Amino acid sequence: MSIMVPSTTPALITPGRQALDSALHQLDRTAEHLGLDDGLRTMLATPRRSLTVSVPVRREDGRLDVVQGYRVQHNVSRGPAKGGLRFHPAVDIHEVTALAMWMTWKCALVGIPYGGAKGGVAVDPTGLTTRELERLTRRYVNEILPLIGPEKDIPAPDVGTDERTMAWIMDTYSVNTGYSVPGVVTGKPTTLGGSLGRAGATSRGVQIAALAALGRSPEGVTVAVQGFGKVGGPAAQYLADAGCKVVAVSDVSGAVYNAAGLDVARLRAWAAESGGVRGFHQADELPREDLFELDVDVLVPAALEGAITEANAPRVRARLIVEGANGPVTPEADEILAANGTTVVPDILANAGGVIVSYLEWVQNMQAYSWSSGDVELKLRELMLAAYAEVTATAADRGLTLRQAAHVIGVSRVAEAHQMRGLYP
Repeated sequence: MSIMVPSTTPALITPGRQALDSALHQLDRTAEHLGLDDGLRTMLATPRRSLTVSVPVRREDGRLDVVQGYRVQHNVSRGPAKGGLRFHPAVDIHEVTALAMWMTWKCALVGIPYGGAKGGVAVDPTGLTTRELERLTRRYVNEILPLIGPEKDIPAPDVGTDERTMAWIMDTYSVNTGYSVPGVVTGKPTTLGGSLGRAGATSRGVQIAALAALGRSPEGVTVAVQGFGKVGGPAAQYLADAGCKVVAVSDVSGAVYNAAGLDVARLRAWAAESGGVRGFHQADELPREDLFELDVDVLVPAALEGAITEANAPRVRARLIVEGANGPVTPEADEILAANGTTVVPDILANAGGVIVSYLEWVQNMQAYSWSSGDVELKLRELMLAAYAEVTATAADRGLTLRQAAHVIGVSRVAEAHQMRGLYP
């Protein structure tokens, strides 16, 4: 049975629609491996709650703009919903639904008691002033207020949002509640109850997964990173610090390459000052699409979904891909890469570091307690390596790819929770 979710919108092939098709395809294949019945398959494919809101924002010149916002809670069988908030012009309900579904499997895979959620606003944050961004954020939060809370749904930063955004969300929620509620969001400033080690947690998880998958010394291992933002930039730094040779990176401005290895720290400083990696004087410029075809040991796609498709997958030469982004490899590309002997460490494992430390932050908030950065990193490493070991063992035992094995574990845990809880009424 192929899983279909009814849609009331025209069948436009947007990046978000492609992401949702990929997520549903992965679930369909996983349900076949697990032998799930049609009713349970449909339940797992269907979001628990989906909210679309209009968000008016007053611009500095007095104009009033209205943008669309979304919050999707895919599944709450294993605990409160958890997922990031994305500000990006391409955000739509399909993309948010796909990301919420992947978050459900991710949380189950790494063994933390959350379900998956995701939020988004279809806006370009770089075109807004700080005051406009604050007004936009607070109005969006007001619209989704009935859905969120430390025991219901806990947002976190994602593309186009950061710890400042989380501070605005926490304050808006707390003002409406009448007292401070730090546990309503994660990824917030440490002065407001944020956790040490949260800022680079996703990137640290990518590094842990990459080094585990290498199975050898990182010294001299060549790496290319697509996306040099809040995940790709620190991930490149962590891999370089471990001894890898980062030879190429790309972002929205372009791509740069140095066969001898990039000075990642200087490149990050350059990108922060100039607005991108393009023009970095210690490297050659490279067409952005050519980054995927470089002869490197490790490729880290860390931008948006759908970066590696059936069109460019045949030209990928890296033997190991570690997904820093959500859904960067399409199902069609997955089959090509597997046939070519390329190992893919899937997103729901490789980039789980962020939600792991978000969970640790939430636990600290709920207990009015805090851990040292060393304690947080130790817990992160333990959970990442345990999940990686389980995925590789399952893949070997059942003859699956790492992505298939990761989904088998995650989906089976959510399905079991459904079955144990039963159906109300």
